[in-house]
Parts: sequence; structure tokens; C-alpha cells
Amino acid sequence: MYVLGIDVGTGGTRALVIDQQGKVIAAATEEHAPFASPKIGWAEQDPQDWWRAAGIAVKKALTQGKLQPEDIACVGFSGQMHGAVMLDAEDQVVRPALIWCDVRTQKQCDELNAKIGAEKIIQLTCNPALTNFTLTKFMWVRENEPENWKRVRSVMLPKDYVRFRLTGERAIDMADASGTLMLDVAHRKWSDEILQAVQIDKSLLPKLYESPDVCGRISDAGAKATGLKAGTPVVAGAGDQAAGATGMGIVAAGSVSATIGTSGVVFAATDRPALDPKGRLHTFCHAVPGRWHVMGVTQSAGLSLRWFRDQLASCLQNGDGRDPYDKLTAEAAKVPSGSDGLLWTPYLMGERTPHLDANARGALVGLTASHTRGHIVRAILEGVAFSLRDSFTIFHEMKVPVKSIRLGGGGAKSPLWRQIQADVYGQAVECVEAEEGAAYGAAILAGVGAKMWPSVDAACQTVVRVALRVDAQPTSVKTLNRSYEEYRRVYPATKTIFGA
Repeated sequence: MYVLGIDVGTGGTRALVIDQQGKVIAAATEEHAPFASPKIGWAEQDPQDWWRAAGIAVKKALTQGKLQPEDIACVGFSGQMHGAVMLDAEDQVVRPALIWCDVRTQKQCDELNAKIGAEKIIQLTCNPALTNFTLTKFMWVRENEPENWKRVRSVMLPKDYVRFRLTGERAIDMADASGTLMLDVAHRKWSDEILQAVQIDKSLLPKLYESPDVCGRISDAGAKATGLKAGTPVVAGAGDQAAGATGMGIVAAGSVSATIGTSGVVFAATDRPALDPKGRLHTFCHAVPGRWHVMGVTQSAGLSLRWFRDQLASCLQNGDGRDPYDKLTAEAAKVPSGSDGLLWTPYLMGERTPHLDANARGALVGLTASHTRGHIVRAILEGVAFSLRDSFTIFHEMKVPVKSIRLGGGGAKSPLWRQIQADVYGQAVECVEAEEGAAYGAAILAGVGAKMWPSVDAACQTVVRVALRVDAQPTSVKTLNRSYEEYRRVYPATKTIFGA
């Protein structure tokens, strides 16, 4: 028995097949057309391109694994969150989707805060009104494109559009719905109070399901487009963060992941809807029924190191075959913990957690003539870890337990960055064997839907295995605790310079 996970990302759609032991049998990715940005801060994609890519990726995966359509017992979905897909009475796309990184909606956020109240919005949805969230995108279309809005008869998120094309069913999971600003996250239902305040008819919204619940079956049209068997069950799945965490086994309270990609995410599973009254963290429903998660975001985590590599260390990108990142971290490894007093704040694109400040700016503080390139690189690695530690600091304020930490993303592949994170967080960190991203978590959820495993917890206990553990070094922990306190003083000291 095999199950299929489909992840509708920003850059492409990935299809991944696993067996009952969690082994990856086949995987394929089909790229999307680049998103359009007609104006600064705008980001749009054609939902029909996601459907095209999904069909190709699934067919590639089936061919690669030498699988027959009947070999797939169930299909699960994951995808980019917050995107606004709008369909008309004939189920045709009304306009390109405004995706997660579209931030044109500050006016709508301000309107929500003025009408409902910023604190009340957090009480109702567990989150502040942010430009990324789906509701503000619907409001923008209604205000700026009234003729388009008049045509809208149903709305959904990116992965849910692809599943709609596959099954004909309108559905959404609790985790992805949490990022719309329309869900009562604490009670796992649409918020009547929010919808009434903004005059959005609930009939436009898809039906809510828990992530491992079967919400439809593959239609004849879906089978023709993908090569899958008509009638195959499909589960609701989860937004990419919850699905990715599921794939790393971050499902029980006390388990936390710290993932460094372009951005950085600290994700903690909880058994209650833990709320940050200041809105510095997201509180969303988890992919596990009856559980939630809190999540902090660093905008420019891996991006900080990539920026340094591309702008200030391009001389290392010669033809000797060594990865420039390996060269940089080798230099940084020769520098002691604390970077001899050098500090980096990774605010190259503003910052979300903990500052919620689009005007925050990166800073390299404490430079002397004795500092080397290795010092700067190490300061960047430490600064990114400090920014992620800010989320752990808020977890402590909120009494969110942190019993184990698992690392993910590109930052987990660097031995030095793994050690720095263990030392900055002050406890051991782990890496799992198969870090396959959100598609793997979507496949796990499909397996639960197919009764391959009795629960998400049982599935993760079966298929998620720890590959290595890195213990914190007590001497470095003491040094980096001092550095972290100094790091936290940099943002307040520079805030007024940048007009924040």
C-alpha cells in the first residue's frame, strides 16, 4: 500500500509517494510560472497553472515509481498558505490569485483594526490583522475590483483549488484556514463575528475538515488529468508549515522545530490554543485533530547568509568545486563563540517575530580592525539563531513547553550552524532521517486517512526517525547567553534611525 502527498508550493508542485514504513518510493516536481508582480508589493499566480503542474508532477512520480493507479490508497495535500482564489458561478477563476507574499493590503488591515479593534481581532482569531492573510486580500478585491467581486461565488486557498479540480469538492483543513483571519482558531470553526463585521457571506467559504479526514474522492476528470484512479479517497491535508512539521514528527506538545530556509520558522506543537496577546507569534490549528501550534517567523534567516555570499563574497564562487557556503562556514568555524563581540541583526526585509516592524533593518554592530570575514560569517550564523531564540523567549512567557528541538531546512545541513543553534537555544537539537518537506507530511496525513496508521501520532512514531543529535556545549552556552542579551539591545538602539 502506498500513499501520495502533493505540495502546491510557490515555485512548483511536488508529488511524493511513500510506503507503510515511510520510505520515499518516488518524488517529482513541476515548476510553476514565475509569479507576477504588476506593482511593488504585489504577487499573483494563475491557479490553473498549479493544476497543470500538479497533473504533470503526479504522472512523473507514478512513472518514476513504476506504480499503477490502483497502487495509491489515498492522496494528501499541502500548499502555500494565505493565497486568495476566487471562482465564479461556473467554477472559473475570476482573477489571478493574490498569494501569501502579496502585501498590498495595509489599508484593509487598518480598516479591520479600526472597525473591530486590534485586540478584539486577536481574541477572535488568535492572530493580528496582517497583509499576508487571506481575508484582507478578499477585501482588497471587493474595494478595488467591484465587478470582479460581484462574480465571486466561492473562495478557497491554493492547495484547495487543486484538490477541487481533482475531486469536485470544496474543502479546507483547520490548519490552512487558520491563516485566513476568518477562523475562530480556538474553537476550530469559522468566526461568525469576523464574517459579519466584514460582510463576507459564509456560503462563499469551503467546508472545514480536520487534516487527516477524507473530504472527497478523485473524479473521472481528476483521474484523467493525473493518472490516478477515480474513486481514490483524498484527505484535507494541511498548510505547508503544519504539514512540514508533521513530516518532522512535531505533533505532540513539547516538540518544537527550528527551520532555516530563506526565512526562519520556529514551530511548537501545543495541546491548547496558546495566545500571544501582542500578536508576535501566529497561533494556528495543527494538522493533528484537537491540537494547535504557535509559530514565530524570522524574515531573513538563510537569506542573510546568501546576501553576504552574493554581495560580499562572490570571489569564493570560483571553479574549484567547493561550495561557497562550505568555504564561508569553514572560516567561521575558526572563530570562537560570540564572534569576539561582533553582532548581526538579520532584518534585511523588516521583521515579524518579535518586532512586527516592516521598517526594521539589518545591522552589523561592533566591528573592529581585528575582525575577519570569518567573524562576520559567524556573527551572521549566530544572529540568525538569536532571532529564532526570540521565539523561544516568547514561548517561555506563554508557558509553551520546549522538550525537544528538531532542525530543518538548509541551516540543518551545516554542522557549524547546527552546533551554534544548540548552543544558542541551550539544549540538544536533533535532525531527522527524511526531511522531505511538506509533501512528506501530506503523505503521512493521507496514510492516516487510508487507515495505514490509526493516528497522526502513530504514523510519526512509525516513519519519523532521528538521524543525529547535537548536544549544547556549556562554555559556548554561557558566552552566547551574554551575546544574546547584547543582541536584544541592538534593535531598540537602531529603531529610531530607520523611521520605525
